[in-house]
Amino acid sequence: MKPDYSHLSSSQPIGIFDSGVGGLTVAKEIKRLMPHENFIYFGDTAHLPYGEKSREAIIGFSLKITQFLLENNCKAIVIACNTATANALQEVKELVGNQALVFDVINPVAEKVAFEIHQNVGVIATKATVNSGLYRKSIRKLNKYIQVDELATPLLVPAIEEGFVNHPITHAIIYNYLSDKKLKNIETLILGCTHYPLLIEEIKKYYGTRVRVIDSPKIVASYVRDILSKNDLLNPQHEEGNTDFYLSDITKNFEKISKKFFGNKISLELKKL
Repeated sequence: MKPDYSHLSSSQPIGIFDSGVGGLTVAKEIKRLMPHENFIYFGDTAHLPYGEKSREAIIGFSLKITQFLLENNCKAIVIACNTATANALQEVKELVGNQALVFDVINPVAEKVAFEIHQNVGVIATKATVNSGLYRKSIRKLNKYIQVDELATPLLVPAIEEGFVNHPITHAIIYNYLSDKKLKNIETLILGCTHYPLLIEEIKKYYGTRVRVIDSPKIVASYVRDILSKNDLLNPQHEEGNTDFYLSDITKNFEKISKKFFGNKISLELKKL
């Protein structure tokens, strides 16, 4: 039975959450495609990286944040974190019910890749996402002829959260991971963590033109817009929407990247879970 969202209002905000700065890559694209929407972003910086946490811990954090976003009247909740998607999507959906639409960052990408011309696909992600095997399962469920190889790349999130973007440290880590034999024959690479698009230029530089690197945030943002549109939930206002940022721990790197993406006027509010 299809959920009924007729009780929701188009003027309600969209909630987006991640363990830290990674989800900002998704939020930025959603904001670009839907500038009139109001947003609430929650970065769980006190508990990152999620990729090193147990499934139970990830579910616990995700449900607390989801509850906070529901209490703030969100019409949609975007799990802008691959690790949370891979480990807590079902639990989040069960908590939300028909109170809001729920979006994740894995299934829209898997769907797009499965129905385009791809044969050998690589996925780089956190340990928790790779251990779940959700990318491989989701893609091969739609197209069993695609070969999917997943590689855990756990050093990338801490490096990004420490501000090492376009830095010799990340160059060395990227080279070390991408030269792994698991990724030897790939023609397409999925960045299976929302932090990783912050390194997309460095990753593309490694491959040159021989491997297509998937820009996941753009795919997810388009999917969110399409589904909101189908449910008549796009905000009709003409002025630019508001974006409120909540963090479980305010960090300098989050402040720097959020201001780079959304302008210097934004303010960050501390919200302990």
